[in-house]
Amino acid sequence: MNKINYSKQTESIIEENKREHTMPSLLIHACCAPCSSACLEYLNPYFRITVFYYNPNISPEAEFEKRLAEEKRLLAGMPFENPVDIIEGHYDYGDFLQIAKGLEDCPEGGERCFRCYRLRLEETARLAKEKGFDYFCTTLSISPLKNAQKINEIGLGPAGLGGDITALAVNINTYATHIAGLPVAVNMCCHVNRHIVRTI
Repeated sequence: MNKINYSKQTESIIEENKREHTMPSLLIHACCAPCSSACLEYLNPYFRITVFYYNPNISPEAEFEKRLAEEKRLLAGMPFENPVDIIEGHYDYGDFLQIAKGLEDCPEGGERCFRCYRLRLEETARLAKEKGFDYFCTTLSISPLKNAQKINEIGLGPAGLGGDITALAVNINTYATHIAGLPVAVNMCCHVNRHIVRTI
């Protein structure tokens, strides 16, 4: 099976936007501040970005709140070219427990993780559709502990948006990233291009 070069696809979208002098809206699902930093720094000049912090898998709630506070601190402290907004997703650990039922003993990187990816991506897709974002993506595949191939396999059919390509990667070798990912290589996963171009 030939692997899709998502980095090149993302670069192509950025180049097209530059040629057309457009700045599309982008909803980025953030799993944590460290995974967000390089994505935001790289993409901010080319997109109107809103970060969506939705991670019901984090427990206890106090830890969720700490991580959310770190995401906000990152956004407040980064020297962005364009403003970045944040949407706080609802926290309900029960949502995670429901999708993980029967998989409590599953190891990291197994089926429980795949269901958790889907839970967060479907909520991101739903919000992107509801709010009319041009693109949405996730930082989930930055960590070497996450399975980017499985994230791609999720597809968008269940989210009601159609399509089966769910990740575009931007590989960056000069920006800070998740400590577990050193030496630096970042995957920014843009999940869908939901616009139509028509020439009249």
